[in-house]
Order: sequence, then C-alpha cells, then structure tokens
Amino acid sequence: MNDASSAHWRGRERFVMLDTDFGHGHRFLNGWQAWRDDVARCGRLHFIAVLPRTVTPTQLLDSHRESTRAELTRQLAAAWPVLTPNLHSMSFENGQVQLLLAPGEPAAWLPELVAEVDAFFVDAAALVDSTTAFRLIKALSRVAAAGARLECEPSHAVTAPALRSALSANGFEPSAGSQDAVVLATYAPRFTPRRAPARRPVIHAPARRPAMQAPTQHAAIVGAGLAGSSLAWALAQQGWRSTVFDRHPAPAQEASGNPAGLFHGIVNAQDGVHARFNRAAALGAADAVRIAATQHAVAGNADGLLRLETAGASVAEMQAVLAHGSLPVGYVQAVTAAQASALSGLALTQAAWFYPTGGWVQPHGLVRAFLERAGAASSFRGDTRVHSLQRSADGWRLLDERAEVICESDVVVLANAGDALRLLGTEGAAHTWPIQPVRGQISQLPSHSQGLPCSLLPLTGSGYLLPPWQGRTLFGATSQAGDGDASVRDADHAQNLTQLARLTQTPLPIAPAACQGRTAWRWVTPDRLPVIGGVPDMAAAIGARPLDQPRLVSRLPGLFVFTALGSRGITWCALGAQTLAAWIAGAPMPIEASLLDAIDPARFISKAVRREASRKALAG
Repeated sequence: MNDASSAHWRGRERFVMLDTDFGHGHRFLNGWQAWRDDVARCGRLHFIAVLPRTVTPTQLLDSHRESTRAELTRQLAAAWPVLTPNLHSMSFENGQVQLLLAPGEPAAWLPELVAEVDAFFVDAAALVDSTTAFRLIKALSRVAAAGARLECEPSHAVTAPALRSALSANGFEPSAGSQDAVVLATYAPRFTPRRAPARRPVIHAPARRPAMQAPTQHAAIVGAGLAGSSLAWALAQQGWRSTVFDRHPAPAQEASGNPAGLFHGIVNAQDGVHARFNRAAALGAADAVRIAATQHAVAGNADGLLRLETAGASVAEMQAVLAHGSLPVGYVQAVTAAQASALSGLALTQAAWFYPTGGWVQPHGLVRAFLERAGAASSFRGDTRVHSLQRSADGWRLLDERAEVICESDVVVLANAGDALRLLGTEGAAHTWPIQPVRGQISQLPSHSQGLPCSLLPLTGSGYLLPPWQGRTLFGATSQAGDGDASVRDADHAQNLTQLARLTQTPLPIAPAACQGRTAWRWVTPDRLPVIGGVPDMAAAIGARPLDQPRLVSRLPGLFVFTALGSRGITWCALGAQTLAAWIAGAPMPIEASLLDAIDPARFISKAVRREASRKALAG
C-alpha cells in the first residue's frame, strides 16, 4: 500500500483492492490504517486477498506484535475464519472495511472472482516467468475496472520486454518508469469489455460522494422473514437504506416463526455446488447466530451439531472424504459412535459428522437481530399487503389492492417465499420458476416427558432433535409436497415420534396426542438450492442467444428475488443476503462465480436451453 493508491480512492463511494498473496496481511493492514487516517477516504474499502499459504491467528499476532498495526491485527485475528476451501468474508468498521479471503492459488481463484477491482498488488516473483505472468495478467484484466492500477514491488522483472508486451496485450498501459516503479501499469483497454448481464451492477452508485455521507440509495424489500431481514442488514453493510414490508403486523410470522431450528454444513465426496454453497453458508450462519445470541439476547448457539451417517460409511471412509476435500477439523469431523454418544449424551450406534460451528437458534429472534443490526438504515412496515408491481420511469412501484402506490424505489426485492411468484405474474410462470411448497409440521413436548430422549447437542440425520430449552423439547419434521392443510395433525406427530425413535435408537412410549406443534410451508426448487438474484427479462430472453449460462440471461433492471430457502433458511440467509446485497450495490461477490450461477434465478432457463440443445443433437 502506498500514497498513490490512497490518493486514487479519495472521495470515491467504493474502492476495491486485490492482493495475489496475502502473506501475513501486511498490505491489508497498511491499507486499512491508511483508510482510517485519510479524511477524504472512500466510503467503503473492499480488500480481496488470495492466501496461497495457510496462516493462523497466532502467526498473524506474532508477525505484527511490534507493529503500529497491532490493534488492527488483534481485530483481524479475532475475526479469522476456519480456512475451508471457499471465500471468506470479514467485516470491520461497521461494514466500511471488508476483507474477502480466498485460500489457495491465484490461478485457481482469479477465474472465480466476481468483482471490479481498482488496484492490484502482485509480487514480482509471480512475474518472472513470461508464460505464468501472461496468464496472471490476463486473469487480472477480467476483473479490472477502468483505470485500475497494477502495483508491484520494485524488481528487474517489471521492466522485462515480455512482461510489458503481456500487459499491453491485456489492456494494461505499462508505466514509463524504471525498475524502481511501484505502479507497474494502468488498465486502459482500447475497447470496454462487455460484461454478462448478471455480472453488471443494475443500479450504478454515484462515483463520488463525501465518505461519511448518510446512505441515499434505497431498496424496497417485500417479506420480513429470514430472507428479508437478513437482506436489510446486508444492504446496510453496503451503505444502502431499505424498507421491509410484510402483510403481517410483525416480522417472522410464517416459516420463520417456528420456535427453533438448526443449521449446519454438508459433506460429499464430489464437493459439488451443494456442498460448497452449504459450507460457506453454514460458516456465515454461525457468525450471525453468535452475534444474535451474544449481542441481541436471542436463544441459540453455534457450539456444535451432530449429523448421523445414514449411508453406512465407516469412520475411515468418512475421514478419507475429509482428507480428499481438505476440510479442516474446525469445520467438520468424522466421529465414532462412541464419540457421538459422548458428545450428545445419548447411546448412539452410528458414526456421525460433527460440525463444531453448527447449532440451533430461534428463527424469529434471528430475524429481530438482523433488523436491529440494520439499525436506522432500515425500517419495517407491517400490515401492508403488496398486491402488484408496476414499472416506473425510475424503478418500481409497489401497489395495494386499490392500485394505490405503497412505495416507489429504484430496487425491489421479493423475499416473500412463494408469494413472489404471484407478484412476478407471467415472469413467474411455473416453467421459469419451478418452486413448490412443502408442508412441514414440527412437534414439541415438555422436556421432562417420560421416555423422551435428551440430547446435549442438536442431532440430525433422518429427522432432528434439539436440546431442551425453556422446559420444551422440539423435534421433527414432516415433509409433504402438495399438502395445503394448515392444521396440526396427530398423524404427523406420530410420524415425527417414529422418526425420533429411529434417530435416537430409543423406544418412545409417547402418545401423539401429547405433542404440540406448528405447521408451515417451505418453498423448494428441484435442485434443492435457493433462488437469489436478478429477475430474468423473459421478453428480452425470447430469441436471444446464447442463454446456456445463467449469467448471460438479460434481467429486469432493479428487480430481484430471494426465495426458495426450503428447510435451510437459517443456514442460507446470511450468505444469501450478502450475495444479493453485493449484486445490488456492485460490490465484490462473497461467493465464487460457479456458485453464483448455481443459485441464479435464470438457471432454470439455461437448463431448459441445454436440454433442448441435447435433444436436437440426439435427434439430428
């Protein structure tokens, strides 16, 4: 970090830096301190860093023990994540300084980053080999913003003719300086590369504003459950205001109103998009639950969860999967039946996956915590039913049943589960949005009920059991598609009891009629992933080519959805909200490009296009 870089950010709304080798964080900490010291600093500083070598919090502290950055280092060490193979987002200064950490090699990570970077820092050693340097510079150009600076420590490598040629070939204008230069080049392509529709900021923030000015951009959020409330918080972190509307008088009255729920990651040998998204989301959920529990008096914790191994794999086989995926013990462990029994306090006979940062929480308490964290940047309006949407000259209008305007906003986000399809109208046709409701009934009993098992940790597998809380024990849940019955049924309690007996290997002499419960609907997709992102513009998409990748499908400006969280709303909401807020604000995405495609609302269009292409190829 140098004076030229800090001068480059002054007065700007947002400034994004990318370091191809985080090391022990010297450049990040220097940049953070420079941001603090600069009265004309940017509104938000985003620092993306690749981490080729594992670093521990202790190593960070030791590296900066005598440094003037020691206080910042302590904050960084306290926020340091469990280094699983995915992006890790850390927030400081009330969201105004954000660090996005990518453990691994630059060659693997740069194609997966979705960002517009204003300043790059590259170690000179990475530029010595001309072939490697060309590939690196090409990858950097893909995420470079106009005028981005490429900085490098002084070295003979920076004056090599081959390197200067590689820079020029990829849109960078080499600096005229000598080997003592720090700014190696500036991104000034002869033509502006076109970004895919799903990679363009839909609403462009003002390029410059006073750094401490209050947020002026606004989003209207329809739905005050886990999705809507978490988005209000995430938008506030990006400097946006929001208004959250709900048809009920208070937040979290539907599926988010269940008395408790659990969260955890998943493991599979292929480590596909489901495992990767759930892993990143579960770590984000743990952070959100810890803050809710410790700072907002919400019941719950992230102190561990057990998931029984129901596929019959041995502990040795489970450990081999973890080793193959480079999954650290801080994220998940394979434990024997005896270890699982000790952790749960139950006599279990199956091996299990132990997630040290999994846990449980009151969903409605988590909703409250998100809204409180959004603070003055967000307001709630209950008893407000949005009847329809209408395009306006500057954005969107929310209309009531009398066609009167409830609100007009540049951005509207539909975070109201299945009701989003109604508001989307023809844009929400079933073939475009294959989202279906699944009825679920939970069961509760007094914790002292005779024969009722008691677990020290949340236990899941086929069904789940939560630890006792306030004299009640919750377990469940049923899952019935196409069932619109809102009543609480003894038959479903019987099913939950049977499932619980199987889960805990404990006979249960309990009558279904003794249980209490609650019914709610979870909206799910066929691929069991959420729907998060810009609403496809079907009129523009008809006849357009290519559409085989979600990112290539045109979008309706300013209209977004955050829905289909299924039974994983607690797990998915924080990361989903951060992703959508970054999309809206034009900030760096906290998930990889491949995961962004996997949750994109346009993925169903792209899948249909690919199926049709395959059918024609086979027929031809």
